[in-house]
Amino acid sequence: MTIARVRGIELAYSDEGTGTPVVLLHGFPFNRSLWDEQAAELRDRHRVIRPDLRGMGETPPGPEEAATMDEMARDVAALMDELRVARAVVGGLSMGGYVALSFYRMFSHRVRALVLADTRATADSEEQKRAREASALQAVEEGAQAIADDMLPKLLAPRTLAERPEVAERLRAMMRKTKRRGMAAALRGMALRRDHTGFLPDIFAPTLVVVGSEDAITPPADAELLRREIRGSRLVRIEGAGHVSNLEAPEEFNAALASFLKDLEP
Repeated sequence: MTIARVRGIELAYSDEGTGTPVVLLHGFPFNRSLWDEQAAELRDRHRVIRPDLRGMGETPPGPEEAATMDEMARDVAALMDELRVARAVVGGLSMGGYVALSFYRMFSHRVRALVLADTRATADSEEQKRAREASALQAVEEGAQAIADDMLPKLLAPRTLAERPEVAERLRAMMRKTKRRGMAAALRGMALRRDHTGFLPDIFAPTLVVVGSEDAITPPADAELLRREIRGSRLVRIEGAGHVSNLEAPEEFNAALASFLKDLEP
């Protein structure tokens, strides 16, 4: 783990391998270890950069009450500056996908390609915003354990929950490391995110969309919208996986990602 002092925070990150840079952005309320299997797969051919987003993992929260997706995207750009990475493949899962879309909107010239996994382009409804605020208050008052208890049944496919308790425990362990204030700020930031649907046709970077067939949080219909609106994009549906498809089905996810990256080579 390395620390970069950028934009007023100490941003924790991992930087492994050589080759085309690939920046991987984790979901909420996890950390960069969510991508361990992908880093192990890619680092022989690619430079894999994995930050702990603002308020997550080993990166402390900033002073703001809401850590917006745009702020997190600016953190990523500042980290790339620090590492002298002009352009990269940028990928994100769930909240990381929201950050990746914001990053493309602001820094499209720095995106070699996009990977959008188990995420969506639409903004929160008013009901979803209210639910996020309730969760933010719960995070501050009760801590990560309460959020984990609420989220875990929704994150994983029923079969994963029933037959692979180690996957649930790994996610729970990541959540426990997340700061209360960081959790609350991220929840409020997600509630404030813009609707990117109308912007999707303006994305010209090669794009891979991945979704678990059992994703209950951002279901396959959300992935279909991304595929339909982003011209030339590729959709991979991972059967039997839930919202954390890269962790539930790492072999299938890695195969899709490696194939996509190989096709980018000249």
